[in-house]
Amino acid sequence: MPADTDTHVSIVNQSEWESEVLSSETPVLVYFWAEWCPPCKMLGPIVKEIAEEQSQLRVVKVDADDNPDIVMQYGIMGIPTLLLIKNGEVAERVVGFRPKDKILDSLTGYI
Repeated sequence: MPADTDTHVSIVNQSEWESEVLSSETPVLVYFWAEWCPPCKMLGPIVKEIAEEQSQLRVVKVDADDNPDIVMQYGIMGIPTLLLIKNGEVAERVVGFRPKDKILDSLTGYI
């Protein structure tokens, strides 16, 4: 799995989706983003903080432009989107920019 510049957030693509996300025994927070997306640039540091602080959670990034099959499969209509995948299923979905506390509130009960 290629590493991002951040050691807490891994980059995942279509070929790694099954092994790194769906088969994970740990809940996975998936961050769908794109380079050209201003709200994604605002959310990126928040996702990194969550990854650093939540040891019971894996955090991965998926470039929406490079992985259209995953985007279509999960009905991602806008970015940024966060999906919490637990036991191979979507447990929570957060669409658009949200402050860190609101994101963590939506994850309560899953992590």
